[in-house]
Amino acid sequence: MARMTRTIISIPEDEKAWLRSYGRRHRISSAEVIRRAIREFRRLKSEKGFAAVLRETAGAWTSMKSDSRDHVDALRKEWERGT
Repeated sequence: MARMTRTIISIPEDEKAWLRSYGRRHRISSAEVIRRAIREFRRLKSEKGFAAVLRETAGAWTSMKSDSRDHVDALRKEWERGT
């Protein structure tokens, strides 16, 4: 198990009550609930969805003067000539 570091946080009373209740129902400590929540949050934030990739790469080929299909066809012709 990874080395643990104690951290003090402040949360609203209603969230603390929910945390305690959730932990009791699942037979885990409040600290474990928080650790799992952080792990899940990190996993979700590190995974890039298809939509995010599209947003990040939109306009990447703005210098291209032709249609992408034309570009692919031209590449295929180059490959055919090379064989």
